[in-house]
Amino acid sequence: MSWTGPLLALLASAATLAWLLGPGRARLPMDRPNERSLHQVPVPRSGGLAVVAGVLVACLPGWPTHAALAAVVLVLAALSFADDWRGMPIALRFGVHAACAAAFTGFALPALPLPVQVATAVLIAWAINLYNFMDGSDGLAGGMAVFGFGTFAAAFAIAGDGALAGLSLGIALASAVFLKANFHPARIFLGDVGSVPLGFLAGALGTAGVAAGHFPAWFPFVVFAPFFVDATVTLLRRMLRGERFWQAHREHYYQRLVRMGWGHRRTALVEYAVMAGGGIVALLALGLGPRAQVALLVSWAALLAMAMAAVDRRWRHHLAAGMSPP
Repeated sequence: MSWTGPLLALLASAATLAWLLGPGRARLPMDRPNERSLHQVPVPRSGGLAVVAGVLVACLPGWPTHAALAAVVLVLAALSFADDWRGMPIALRFGVHAACAAAFTGFALPALPLPVQVATAVLIAWAINLYNFMDGSDGLAGGMAVFGFGTFAAAFAIAGDGALAGLSLGIALASAVFLKANFHPARIFLGDVGSVPLGFLAGALGTAGVAAGHFPAWFPFVVFAPFFVDATVTLLRRMLRGERFWQAHREHYYQRLVRMGWGHRRTALVEYAVMAGGGIVALLALGLGPRAQVALLVSWAALLAMAMAAVDRRWRHHLAAGMSPP
């Protein structure tokens, strides 16, 4: 694996972030508190531009192989930056997300059978949106990017794919640079311009690794389980209750923890431990036989389920006590 791409990504992200926190700060849209927010004062958003800059630079050493990936990141970043400023109709956003997922699958993974391509595009589109849903607490989305893409980098390196390992490491380093300014108290937010491309990259690199035979289909889900599970379970619950699931809310597990008094910092640190644990479990499972692999993955899933059940119980007690969520 060449270190050129990751180092350039780190530098590009650092330079862009320095500009955003300095001369460019006055030109950024402000994230003002609303019904979904956990912050109390306006904070500039679109800090994800620093991550996008790092991602695009990290794609250069693998050019033109990574051209399709970079093109989709650019399209999604441009649309999302406009969304950060003025807001976009939900139908337009979802339509572009689906089109980008389908275009990437068709161009980058043409050997897959058509039904598999369709299913892959749906999964990538879901990854785009769930990452956006989960970007609602200081340091959370940035931390998931650091641990998630760092784990991808290790898996690709083990598989001998230096190009994807370097790209994944570049994304992780760019995200780490941003995280320094986003950890509580956040000086800048990721914004859709950062969360949407990161969600796409999680889905795209995960499916690319599976298609290349570098790791099994369960691997990306285990790596990004803190986001996949929280967003999916919360969405299904809201749908079953007949709520307008596409509207902003504060019912994700991480949001409940913050509202129950854990605060942004403690919630982020606990989530980081879960993210790191998931990455370690996923990498360890790659080297195990079928039975041991299943046992390890089932045990990890059981631990996550018990943790979520504990949060549910505490949340019910919190509401029953008539506490006013912050």
